[in-house]
Formats: sequence, structure tokens, C-alpha cells
Amino acid sequence: MIARLSALLVAVLLVSSPASAQDREVPYWASIRAKELNMRVGPSEDYKIDWVYRRKGLPVKVIRVMEGWRLIEDPDGTQGWVVARLLTDERGAIVVGEGESAIYAKPDRSSTVKWRIEPGVVGTLGDCDDNWCEFAVDNRRGYVPQQRLWGAGEP
Repeated sequence: MIARLSALLVAVLLVSSPASAQDREVPYWASIRAKELNMRVGPSEDYKIDWVYRRKGLPVKVIRVMEGWRLIEDPDGTQGWVVARLLTDERGAIVVGEGESAIYAKPDRSSTVKWRIEPGVVGTLGDCDDNWCEFAVDNRRGYVPQQRLWGAGEP
């Protein structure tokens, strides 16, 4: 009996964790979990679709929480409602600014430039310290100045 109750509790936690993991104080950063995500003009499937994202990992800023829905802002400043379960709290970032950005071996402009990356590239955000962030695209890793990444820092 105890084993069945424990299994039931674990199953409930696993099913509810994506949405409940995002019930926190706003604003906060999240990333798109799905390959396709509909942004709606209101917090329900009854509202029309305003935009369709096809960019898994794209960082978004969650600015309002309503039941199973999140009002988000994307890197371009567009706001709309998305279903919470299609977001993840895994941090992503997108390269912003003019021209290419260098990806350094260490968090120091005098270190080796490993490669260059263009604005619009989405990657996984690691730790940020002293205005430098760890940034990974596929299996390439390095350090980027924080001001070149939307999704880093305070939301």
C-alpha cells in the first residue's frame, strides 16, 4: 500500500512539474521547450493565434502568470500568451547587437577567440559573472560579454 501511494505521488509530481516549476515571482527568464509554440492574444485556446514560434530554446521573459498560461515577451519586445507547459526554466540566450561577437576561451578579452557568432544565434546560457557569461551552441562552448546576450542578467 505504501509503495502504491509513493508511486502515485511520484507520478503526480512528474506530471505537474513543468507548469508548477514555473509558478514563481515575475518577471523571470524561461526558454521555449517545444519545436512549435503558439502565442495567443489572450490566456486561453479560445483566443486567436498572433504568432507561431519555431525556435526551440529561444529565451523569453515571463511577465505575468495566469493558471496554465504565461504572458511572455520575446527578444523583439513582442508580448503574448503561451501555454506554460511548453516553456522550460532551462536558461537560453540569443546573441544581440551589431556585427559578430567573439566567443572567448576564458572570460577575458585578451584570451583566445575560439570562434565568432552572429546576432540571432540561440544557445544555452551557463553561469554569468563579472559581465561575462558561459554560452554554448551545440557542443561549442566559450565566454561572451553579457551585454551581447538577451536572456542573461536580471529579467
